[in-house]
Amino acid sequence: MNAEITLVGAEFVQRFSATRRGARLARRLAVHQLDAWGVPYGSELSGDVALIVSELAANAVLHGLVPGRDFELRLVALAGTLRIEVSDARGEREPEVRPSRPGAESGFGLHLVGALATSWGVKDRVVGKTVWAELSCPQDRCATQAGGMVPPANEGVCSVYLSESRSTGI
Repeated sequence: MNAEITLVGAEFVQRFSATRRGARLARRLAVHQLDAWGVPYGSELSGDVALIVSELAANAVLHGLVPGRDFELRLVALAGTLRIEVSDARGEREPEVRPSRPGAESGFGLHLVGALATSWGVKDRVVGKTVWAELSCPQDRCATQAGGMVPPANEGVCSVYLSESRSTGI
């Protein structure tokens, strides 16, 4: 069970091995969790979350790796916002947005995150760092109620159904 308490909304927290397979599994479980919350596979929000989780998890594996340490994915659905957090054990190495170079085959991940997210950043932890990104869900399409989000009158992509925080184990 997660030690933190989410007063309003829904939460998903899971640790993964700091490998390419762990990063792929993080992306797959993120969209699976969204589907469980009522955001269907293949929707725009689901696709955006999949891409952001992919980029942040890949960065945690490639640049935040400390041998023997996992990385953590956390999704928090609150009123009008979905927050994605990926934490790794390497605090001294913060992500940097590199300038685009003609013909480059890598280095575009944070540009994609910045283009899809309403905001993103980095925060320190006791061990390591957390890179976070937030996506907005229009208030007119999602309404809050005690304990979580409820569907609007005409169900939209942003509808999130869950009344309690939970952590899923593998």
